Amino acid sequence: MSSVQPSTRPKASQKAPGRRNENNRIYANPLPIIFADEPEHPSVWHKALGLLLGISLNRVLNPHCEGVFDATTRSVWVTDMKHAMTLWQRGFFGKGDLSRSEPSWLARQVNARKQARTGLTSEEVTAKRRAERKQFKLDRARAMAAAAAEAEAAFKEEGRVISTVYAADGTRIIPSAATWKPSQPPQEPVRTPSPAESDDEDDKDVPIENVEHLQLTLSEAFFLLWALDCLSVTHPETGNALSLAQIWCAFQNAHRRFDNPFLVNYVAYHHYRSLGWVVKNGIKFCVDYLLYKRGPVFSHAEFAIVLCPVYEDPADQESSPFNLQNCSRRSPGRALTLILSYVTIPARSRVSDAVLSSPACFNLLLHTGGHSQTVHPSSYARLD
Repeated sequence: MSSVQPSTRPKASQKAPGRRNENNRIYANPLPIIFADEPEHPSVWHKALGLLLGISLNRVLNPHCEGVFDATTRSVWVTDMKHAMTLWQRGFFGKGDLSRSEPSWLARQVNARKQARTGLTSEEVTAKRRAERKQFKLDRARAMAAAAAEAEAAFKEEGRVISTVYAADGTRIIPSAATWKPSQPPQEPVRTPSPAESDDEDDKDVPIENVEHLQLTLSEAFFLLWALDCLSVTHPETGNALSLAQIWCAFQNAHRRFDNPFLVNYVAYHHYRSLGWVVKNGIKFCVDYLLYKRGPVFSHAEFAIVLCPVYEDPADQESSPFNLQNCSRRSPGRALTLILSYVTIPARSRVSDAVLSSPACFNLLLHTGGHSQTVHPSSYARLD
């Protein structure tokens, strides 16, 4: 596969050292599985195994998380928040079903109950910044209108031309984004609480039940249970653990078509994950995947991936052809390198049902060298 170099665009401002160190500590492990250090005093038997057979003395710590398959949303739900935070903090797998990314619903509810000014979640910080930007635009518009009216009056009455940007003493009339400070928020009117609200005052100390769960895509779930063996999926009704064959059939049946999107998406997902990238859903930018170096809490995405199925037999094509204009959505100040990854769909005439009846069909694509011809980033474009 051809190598892809990261874009040379200017990097965003670095986070504060304290925040950066905290993120490095929380998200230190790139995968849920951890390789622990060798014991301080290994036994003679362990030393012999290491010297004679080359066996590593590192211990593998597997979290063994559990999830529930949901056919309606075509996803796997991790309801145990301990498992959910393990998967999120060790590789950024999944997203909170009530959050934008990290499962933070409970933290937001606690902050809302306490009406805290500090300890805001990422979503609350984003909402606060958006409100401040909106207020800045309103203040700037008022200042521009007042400066224009003053300049027009001075020209009509005295014939003078005055600046609409700077005052006579050199101070800036129209605020700039670099120097503008948000004004004091308006005071909320004092009102008498209703009887229902008075009753709620007594429930402030009642713990909030966390109703959020981590939602894994089919590709993420299959990577965790097949490639890493750190996730088990249970049946939503019986609660029994599903076997690999049952999970394989259930994930494939989520899309009943020959060019199964699950197979196409997983081939690309497995490939880029195996290269060390953090792969996240790219629906925000109308692409299939976004690639992060370490994760979304450290930096913006480096690449946007669009999967382009290539059919050996054009008669097998069931989906609409790829349109590059669908990737035209942009975010101000954001630059992404677009990679078109071509995934070859073999002809239906030479692929039997027995070939697709087991995950072993991935071995040909992922482990034998043919993968470089199946997913191939061949052309780049700039989304800026």
